[in-house]
Amino acid sequence: METRVLRYYLAVVAEGNISAAANALHITQPTLSRQIKELEEELDVTLFYRKGKTIELTKEGRYLAEHAKDIVRLINKTTSNINQSEEIYGEVNLGLAESIAIQKIAHTIKSITESYSEIKYNLYSGNAEQIMEKLENGLLDFGVVIEPTNKVEYETLSLKATDQWGILTRKDSEFEGLTTIEPSMILHKPLMISVQRGVETMIANLLNVNKDHLNIIVRYNLLYNAALLVKEGVGHAITIDGIINTDNTDLKFIPFNPSIQSELSLIWKKDKPLSEASKVFLEEMKYFLLNE
Repeated sequence: METRVLRYYLAVVAEGNISAAANALHITQPTLSRQIKELEEELDVTLFYRKGKTIELTKEGRYLAEHAKDIVRLINKTTSNINQSEEIYGEVNLGLAESIAIQKIAHTIKSITESYSEIKYNLYSGNAEQIMEKLENGLLDFGVVIEPTNKVEYETLSLKATDQWGILTRKDSEFEGLTTIEPSMILHKPLMISVQRGVETMIANLLNVNKDHLNIIVRYNLLYNAALLVKEGVGHAITIDGIINTDNTDLKFIPFNPSIQSELSLIWKKDKPLSEASKVFLEEMKYFLLNE
């Protein structure tokens, strides 16, 4: 039983779908299916049943998944301890969107520092366009972007996280007492929105409103300064939840109804060689996402 195949199996379990797991592993679906079939033949068990586009683990499949995590974790730790004398140096340059999902990046960095103390990190905050520009110029190794984003020229790794869209407003605004905000309520109201290309159109389309009826008075890069304008009563910021901590403040976040959510991805340039430090980061990120 190869460790590589165990990692493949854990990816299938984590994704709940062969195709999604193959995408996450950057291998073809037939290759992944063949590896899983060979694993079942080796163990002489059925690990899961396909139910439409999803899978359902058998009793044996659940048992293997539980212990495979421990096996892979032990191998990683053992390998790390053996290789500690071969210290990896370098910097990893990360471009990060504003999102609570960046907590996953933080977890990965913390885990890496326990074994690779000489790897350092440079963080840059920005929207998708700014991050991708720096990736193109070679100033960043990885970027975390919020959809909608054109990722044709990039390798991608889903962070398996979504952000909830809504408005950031004053607690005593005209929307006081509401728990959700409907499209008709924001028409012709003073609004602030991200400068990222495609966000305004996405919001208008998903809310089924005419973009021309959105009274955009401010376009912001990062939310912090826009939040100060909201606090002063200038308008309402269309944004995602969790960026601004509204506890014990005059502000509150109200999600849209119908709900609008965006996925997040880690991206890096195709065919661009990664440094050893960047390889460590990427492998640790994949491992964390498979086992969270």
